[in-house]
Amino acid sequence: MRTSTVRRVGLCVAVAAALTSVAACGGPDKDDSGKGAGHGGSVVNADPVAALLTVQKKTGAASSAKVEGTTSMGSTMAMKQSGALDWSDGITGAMKITYTGGDMADSMKQLGSDGSMQARYFKDGYAADMGAALAKQTGGKHWISYSYDELAALGGASGAAMQEQMQNTSPGEGVKGLLASGDVKKVGKENVRGVTATHYSGTVDVAELTAKNSKLDAEQLTALKKQLGDAGITTEKIDIWVDGNDLLVKKTERGQMKTGELNSTMFYSDYGTEVSVERPPAGETIEFKELLKQQQGATAGES
Repeated sequence: MRTSTVRRVGLCVAVAAALTSVAACGGPDKDDSGKGAGHGGSVVNADPVAALLTVQKKTGAASSAKVEGTTSMGSTMAMKQSGALDWSDGITGAMKITYTGGDMADSMKQLGSDGSMQARYFKDGYAADMGAALAKQTGGKHWISYSYDELAALGGASGAAMQEQMQNTSPGEGVKGLLASGDVKKVGKENVRGVTATHYSGTVDVAELTAKNSKLDAEQLTALKKQLGDAGITTEKIDIWVDGNDLLVKKTERGQMKTGELNSTMFYSDYGTEVSVERPPAGETIEFKELLKQQQGATAGES
């Protein structure tokens, strides 16, 4: 496989980060007792934990929303994303992702790209439109289809954790992560894009939170904690803003990595919006595993 194709494959993996940044590190939330979330007045409660439990239920039960935000991971990448997601039955949706800095943006520029791509998410995986550079090398196929099972196999323990997140993520997971912090506090009322919102804040131990909420086995958890430690990821500061209907309208995450600072800011709006997403045409799509076969074949031919 040519070097440019290898880079494109690496960038495809980064599409996963765009979705996992929508929610804090956590696992599937099986509490669906908040079904039928209303948009009438909020629950007034001086206890931030009790208030956030209501927010978690209502946000989770709202089923879908428009999402917009930015994420940076040290020197690795900086990106902005926007689109709409539905989490009523797994995760589906579409996002536009633009790499604006870091190694990922540099790689995109080397390929003659402006750094933008389209990503479509399904219950069993996602597809990324990698553009003309890839199409020239794959007979016109510019979409890469990537299953979550392949993602898990590729990334070891961290891949399995990411698979779990991507199949269960929702804005409510950010609330769940804050609840698990143990030191959640109500900061006060603030304005978020013209909406009066209540600000809550807390700090979480990433490894402990993942272990608490994950279905990973003991061996996978041990390996994941080592990977997190090697990356320099220990704690994250999570802040959320909630509107008068007990719905999440903004979430930020801050942490430190060996490659620099982790920053994520996400905005949520139009809860209940209709989300429709179609799989790319088969004739324009190549499976990730097929790309790996091509890479192996090219490597063998060069040896």
